[in-house]
Amino acid sequence: MTDFKDRERGEEAKFAFDEENAFKIAARRNRLLGEWAAGLMNLTEEETDAYKKAVVQADFEEAGDEDVIRKLLGDLTAADCDVSESDIRAKLEEKAIEARRQLMSES
Repeated sequence: MTDFKDRERGEEAKFAFDEENAFKIAARRNRLLGEWAAGLMNLTEEETDAYKKAVVQADFEEAGDEDVIRKLLGDLTAADCDVSESDIRAKLEEKAIEARRQLMSES
């Protein structure tokens, strides 16, 4: 019975670890996306820092990536940047890979 309990604890620890890493990757990806969008909008360094945080916060509005995509698309459109939703989705995937690599290199 203790083998089963040990295995169960191990699975729970792995699940918690995987969830924590997924959260860290998403937050880093969103900061990278915010930095990319801020560059397109020609924001100052202080504005860029604030914008990156705002993009991370936008991800807490609902499950999935739609809230982040909606924020970026709205902000970039308002700033007269020629960026489509598909451009943002492609950049989201690119930044997710970059975020995962950065996180793995820190470990």
